[in-house]
Amino acid sequence: MTETPNPNIIDADTLTGEMRPIRRVVISLGSNLGESFGNLQGAVDALADTPDVWVTGVSPVYETEPVGCPPGSPNFLNAVVLVDTTLSAHRLLDRALAIEDAYDRDRGPEVNAPRTLDVDLIVVGDRRSDTDKLRLPHPLAQDRAFVLQPWLDLEPDAQIPDVGAVSALLEKVGTEGLSRRDDLVLEYDE
Repeated sequence: MTETPNPNIIDADTLTGEMRPIRRVVISLGSNLGESFGNLQGAVDALADTPDVWVTGVSPVYETEPVGCPPGSPNFLNAVVLVDTTLSAHRLLDRALAIEDAYDRDRGPEVNAPRTLDVDLIVVGDRRSDTDKLRLPHPLAQDRAFVLQPWLDLEPDAQIPDVGAVSALLEKVGTEGLSRRDDLVLEYDE
């Protein structure tokens, strides 16, 4: 028996004629203000609720010492989320910023100040970007154990385009100041 297509469902690609490839995206989450674990879970939920974004993996949560933050900054909770999406890198960045705003992210003048939520695009498929608004791959990811270790937990053969294997980068950076929190598990629909 053949199915008749539902005439009420419109394929967006047929409207524009554009092909929208599915890209694998690596997103880093971090929080060290407020209810940090709840903020991370909220970010995962918001990403999962985004049209044309499919969460495919969420790393373990790590507690990390602040890197490059003002003295006395509290420890962070960090995780990495893998998604597949047909959204452009700029639309995905807009969504990441909107999620941060929903958690009252303060973008004051102080660099690396404590924050309720950080949602960083690390890699968006094979996209490269070097603008004031969007730099891909994320230029600091290769130096941050709190990005590399959770990502490696999800993808042992992960690579940062034009940089190298995540495992080799993590070996170079080390894991000092990083503590896996198996008591905190981020949930998502598989």
